[in-house]
Amino acid sequence: MPAPSKGRNEPLRPIIVKKITIVAAGHHGGAWKVAYADFVTAMMAFFLLLWLLGATTEKQRKGIADYFTPTLVKLREQSAGSNGLLGGSSITEVDNYPNRAGQTGNKALTIPRNAVGGPKEGADRTKQVSQMQQRLKAKLTANAKLSRLAKQVRMIDTAEGIRIDLVDDADFSMFQLGTTVLTPDAAALLDAIGELLTGELGGVSIRGHTDALPWNGGAGANNWSLSAGRAEATRQALLADGIGETRFRKIEGVADREPLVRDNPSDPRNRRISILLMR
Repeated sequence: MPAPSKGRNEPLRPIIVKKITIVAAGHHGGAWKVAYADFVTAMMAFFLLLWLLGATTEKQRKGIADYFTPTLVKLREQSAGSNGLLGGSSITEVDNYPNRAGQTGNKALTIPRNAVGGPKEGADRTKQVSQMQQRLKAKLTANAKLSRLAKQVRMIDTAEGIRIDLVDDADFSMFQLGTTVLTPDAAALLDAIGELLTGELGGVSIRGHTDALPWNGGAGANNWSLSAGRAEATRQALLADGIGETRFRKIEGVADREPLVRDNPSDPRNRRISILLMR
């Protein structure tokens, strides 16, 4: 019997496609390739470093190390921690170096003592700072009145030159309250510093700082004019101590905009005079 013929109106049957994915047994993806590539890259960088150390001279390595020096210099400039002799604050006081949060630190902990190349960069500058510290210490300790003021003096090697900070505290003030008149102790201290700077070469810059406590001396006077006036009073004192007029390069007052103790702008240690022996 013949099969019945399909009518024109009969719908077409749907075409079904079955997709089969075959996964190889034990396959773990390509994560190991990424780890291996990182390992090879690290090894290549390590051997490249070894090659550079062997291919460069000592002078070239010093130049590379000096390139990174300003970073530590800037940190040290604004640090509250001491910098060895005449450092001012305690060597265990919290500083601005990259330690863990809240951890006390100092230069000895931040820069390994036996680090190759560390003491060699800027050796002339380090020697000059050390010699100036020794001479100033001798001047201060020779006078019983001045020996107790040594803790008010901080001598720091900065990118611009050797900076001497004369810092106030709760028991000592460079100037009479709210004035630009030097106290007798401060005048004697500046005499010793003037004698020290007279024997050194380079221009001199003076910067006055105040704390954040408001001050109004009348006629529009404020912390800006007070800090500038105290810087000028310091210049006059150093001028009387024998430093030539032509050596002074800049006199400025910055009020409370550059505090030494950043967490407490009203701290008396923020009141200070900075004397910079420029390079």
